[in-house]
Amino acid sequence: MKHLNSKKIRHTLSAALLSSAAFLSPTAVAMDEITVAYFLEWPTPNLYGKSTGAYEKAMGVKIKWVSFDSGTAMSAAMASGDVQLAFSQGIPPFVVAKSAGQDLQVVDVAVAYSDNDNCVVREDLEIDKNNAKELAGKEVGVPIGTAAHYGFLKQMEHFGVDTKGMKVVDMAPADGAAAFANGNLDMVCGWGGALARMKEHGNVLLTGSEKEALGIKVFDATVTPSAFGEEHPELVSKFLAVTAQMNSQYKAEPSKMLPVIAKAAGMSEEAALASLNAFTFPSRDTQLSKAWLDGGLQSYLKEVADFFVAQGTLKKALASYDDAVNISYLKAAK
Repeated sequence: MKHLNSKKIRHTLSAALLSSAAFLSPTAVAMDEITVAYFLEWPTPNLYGKSTGAYEKAMGVKIKWVSFDSGTAMSAAMASGDVQLAFSQGIPPFVVAKSAGQDLQVVDVAVAYSDNDNCVVREDLEIDKNNAKELAGKEVGVPIGTAAHYGFLKQMEHFGVDTKGMKVVDMAPADGAAAFANGNLDMVCGWGGALARMKEHGNVLLTGSEKEALGIKVFDATVTPSAFGEEHPELVSKFLAVTAQMNSQYKAEPSKMLPVIAKAAGMSEEAALASLNAFTFPSRDTQLSKAWLDGGLQSYLKEVADFFVAQGTLKKALASYDDAVNISYLKAAK
């Protein structure tokens, strides 16, 4: 495994995401088909719409759904012009890409999940929130530049653990879970099904509510390259409208939708339901409030960016992230 110090982490993020100069306009992709990025083992109601063709029917285009293992990989795919919409991209990888010059915009809040993204400490270490300082010098698997990475850094800051002295390994959650199960890591961070497997061999330091009390917000967004949104606003709005419809429908008839969602996510129904029970899907009106897309999110993006700069993970933050959020598509969604 390759250990990463803060300098190497900056290099890794820059190499993967500082690609705005090579950005290809989404108009190069024929608009009879678009590509949407999503996560496996991330059972959200929109997967019912994916499986039933609801999105294609509403949008009038063929949709190619491609799974990714991290939000940073989604950013790279959008930079190359291979992906037009990314569903449920974490805020930290979005911030890193935007700060590096990639012209992306958040168009809605996909899901909030404080209890479904966390770090887990190996059981036999007997380390919890009361003696977390003993994590100093330990080896941890973290998907760099993601929400899990941000949460890891914020928690270590809270506990007074210097991450520069830790052995940080850049690993996708599924890989981290496997290494953790084999006893190769002291702590590992991730989300979804991978997080559930991590918990089989350890314990979390802080619950979702305890993290929120520290200001660690955990939610994902639907993201699109600005050029694609400007060129095809109706497609973006219709995508968001179907997503909202799937969220409402799941509240009304979860038992009908669960089997389809679980299959599309590559999970058992039991595991999918456990994840869904830890998810919150803000309504359209809630998202359009000042607490979210009408000001609150923009401020939070700046907060995350400044924190990453202070940690040495990001070279430079933007002066403002006001143009990183575009609420026009959600307003137009019916």
